[in-house]
Amino acid sequence: MKDTILLFPATGMGHLVSMVELGKLILHQYGHQFSITILLINGPFDPPAITSYVNAISQTHPSITFHTLPQRSVDTAPTRSRAAIAFEFLSLYGSDFFDYLKHLPDSSKPRAIVIDYFCASALPVAREFGIPVFHFFTSGAAVLGAYLYLPTMHEEINTTQSFKDLPDTLLRFPGFPLLPATQMPEPLLDRNDPAYDYIIYFSEHLRKSDGLLVNTFEALEPNALQVLADGSCVPKGTTPPVYCVGPLIANPDEGESQHACLTWLDSQPSKSVVFLCFGSRGSFSAEQVKEIAKGLENSGQRFLWVVKNPPKDNSKQSEEADEIDLECLMPEGFLERTRERGMVVKLWAPQVAVLKHPSVGGFVTHCGWNSVLEAVVRGVPMVAWPLYAEQHMNRALLVGVMKMAIAVEERDEDRLVTGEEVERSVRELMDTEVGRELRERSRKLREMAEEALGPRGTSAAALAKLAKLWSWSSQG
Repeated sequence: MKDTILLFPATGMGHLVSMVELGKLILHQYGHQFSITILLINGPFDPPAITSYVNAISQTHPSITFHTLPQRSVDTAPTRSRAAIAFEFLSLYGSDFFDYLKHLPDSSKPRAIVIDYFCASALPVAREFGIPVFHFFTSGAAVLGAYLYLPTMHEEINTTQSFKDLPDTLLRFPGFPLLPATQMPEPLLDRNDPAYDYIIYFSEHLRKSDGLLVNTFEALEPNALQVLADGSCVPKGTTPPVYCVGPLIANPDEGESQHACLTWLDSQPSKSVVFLCFGSRGSFSAEQVKEIAKGLENSGQRFLWVVKNPPKDNSKQSEEADEIDLECLMPEGFLERTRERGMVVKLWAPQVAVLKHPSVGGFVTHCGWNSVLEAVVRGVPMVAWPLYAEQHMNRALLVGVMKMAIAVEERDEDRLVTGEEVERSVRELMDTEVGRELRERSRKLREMAEEALGPRGTSAAALAKLAKLWSWSSQG
């Protein structure tokens, strides 16, 4: 009978996809030894696409079992931040997780549990059952180090002021570029928001883990891994062992290959198209959309641009249910003037398949880590335009450390990126010596990414160490 490895992702498509890819990797290498069960919780902000995604994975990978925990409810009053709502929701599942483990027969108890950073309430529960607990951190190693260091920073910064109120303060994380306090992830900006305390709690539990799996590879972040190894991120304690198991990204499926934008790309010259896509929450104001359009038109570059409707009533979610009127949203005559060299796609495009296409030579991205890795694996250089979560931290790394991206600059007063700035950054990426250097650096990293997951690669070796550890725990 195979030993079960239990995976517990947080809510949200990005976290689920990363955890599923980890499960696929374990089965690909050690399917003869382990089975995979993934625990699901239905979050208050989860898109309907999660259900269809889980169904598709169940059909294509029957060796991955999904188990959904009971539905919980939480106060979603508009006066509460989105992060506070989500974190409270996740914290409610400790008792349900306990009941799930309690009712498993001894022969089916998992040999190891891999939890998301945001599922910290599962750690003490698993310890009650004597089961080893590992974290899977879906961002990179440098950001992992910063989050490990957060409890120390919280203690050392003797102030009641929030980061959002410190525009002139630069924060110093071990091995990390100086980061403006106002560019910290949203949940940490306001000390009076319960989300801030949750993040400190999650980070404290990172330190208690039996091991930290990270969706990265050694050649991508050697400096960050050295800082983690020397203990700088946990100065008054011990850093758990770190295992780089990436890059883990989803492969395009059959249906994606039929998308009209891929047919359009087939007719474009090699590496001539800049692709603009900003993630599931990447919705801009009507003014910002027009500035992007102006910048693309004036740049003279070929482009493929994924557009969502502007948010309504200051919502952080785009109104995807409404039909997008591109003629109304774009500057007058823009679509006609650029139709020979540009394509605008409504709502969604098959990002992995697009980045893989030989006609794509650049990527304007919100700097979500999954998107970053997808670009790295395909050797596509980036324009970094962070929007939320830890994306400003990722931009600092992409531009200042990894040398894989050009940063866009926002206006201080309203965070608008002007058309002139869009034009500058796109031209620099696609048509200057700086862009060519980034492209060459990206090409080399693509080769290193392939090697990392190869039979003798560093990520394959890290997974082998985990498999040996998990096997030992089953014998113990």
